[in-house]
Amino acid sequence: MSHAVRYSRHGGPEVLEVAEVPTPDPGEGEVLVEVFAAGLSPVDSAVRRGAHPDRWPVDLPALVGREFAGVVAATGPGVSRFSRGDEVMGFTDDGAQATHVVAREHEIVPKPAGVGWEVAGSLHIAGTTAWTAVEGLGLGPDDTVVVTAAAGGVGCLAVQFARLRGATVIGTSADARFDFLRQFGAIPLAYGPGLAERARLAAGGRPITAFLDFLGGEAAAAVELGVPGPRILTTLDWDAVAEHGAILVEPGDAIALARVAQQVAARRVRLPIADIFSLDDVVDAYRALDRRDAPGKIVLGVRIVGYPGQRIREPAIKEQDVTLGVPTPHEHLQVEEAVPPALADGSVRRRRRETRGSRP
Repeated sequence: MSHAVRYSRHGGPEVLEVAEVPTPDPGEGEVLVEVFAAGLSPVDSAVRRGAHPDRWPVDLPALVGREFAGVVAATGPGVSRFSRGDEVMGFTDDGAQATHVVAREHEIVPKPAGVGWEVAGSLHIAGTTAWTAVEGLGLGPDDTVVVTAAAGGVGCLAVQFARLRGATVIGTSADARFDFLRQFGAIPLAYGPGLAERARLAAGGRPITAFLDFLGGEAAAAVELGVPGPRILTTLDWDAVAEHGAILVEPGDAIALARVAQQVAARRVRLPIADIFSLDDVVDAYRALDRRDAPGKIVLGVRIVGYPGQRIREPAIKEQDVTLGVPTPHEHLQVEEAVPPALADGSVRRRRRETRGSRP
């Protein structure tokens, strides 16, 4: 048997549960992967809430998660590129947030040795979406691009890919993430009203030629900046597609995933991991994701793994931590005996003598 995250009704993170399910069997051209790490995505939350049911139909109960990394546990008939024990990373339609997942052979790629499990398991959606956006726009040194939610998983990778191509990048985020964005070469810009005018000032007179709205709802600012519809990209804002002619950008295929993974392995780009939660803490993981206040990606660590040279230290325990809550035998103490005479007038001792004298 395996364990998988699922939900039986639409709603917030509280509808999620970890259920015991039969371990799936790989069919023709499929691979069974024992999952080590699985990434979380805002799309997962949108589907769980029941947003756009016409575009994201769900049959309940539904499984959760589309990206993962792990080790091949079994292969189905016709699989030729992978064998049991291979370290892989990839994606699937659903059910990646589980101890085991089945994926088609063309949906997985070898995990580069230089990419950690947590990054590998959360790289497909953020990595290939950012890669597709930047490559599709053909950004270069003459471009100035605005990236909203630039400290998020997709955003910070898009910033780095755009900077690698020589573009000037203005990234929106909370004030607390400004230094985080500067590390990737972005000009930080706070969320809030007047985005178009503030972005124009940040650009220093350069025309803004592209707008990557990974936050959603900011396409109007892009139009105000004079960015044409085909150069306004979004991941979740369907209204912007209908009203402004924005382009919906989606995750790429395994070829794009392999290219992004090689960029990470070569240390040309970094995918920061904001936090790692256990499978049992999936509700807390999605609450953290939905708050959108974490830099980088949030990951489910399905299996604990070790790395060469890793040293795990026990936490330092103070003496008070050891004895806290442990009853300590001692002689009974009358409270007033430990109280100093009030103003040195002996009133406390006098009251005690009077009390003793009045007892029968």
